Amino acid sequence: MIQEVHYGILAVHLIVGFALVYLAMKAFKKTKYPPMALLAAGFALIVVGDTIIGDIVETFGENLIGEIIEEGIEIAGFIVLILAVKRS
Repeated sequence: MIQEVHYGILAVHLIVGFALVYLAMKAFKKTKYPPMALLAAGFALIVVGDTIIGDIVETFGENLIGEIIEEGIEIAGFIVLILAVKRS
């Protein structure tokens, strides 16, 4: 039961996260505004780092290397978001 809830939440997290990335890319294609592309890239890194890499690390057991990779991807995503905001 708990596993099904976990995967359900993970699925919703992925759907909402990639919907955000999709909408940001759609806005970039419409406006050709470069900071919007950075927003989409930053959101994508955060979704991939937090949801996908994080779940893989959790599945194979908590280890330092996996945590560093997960957090590194998320930090990179936040840096890209900061650049997008500063350039807008």
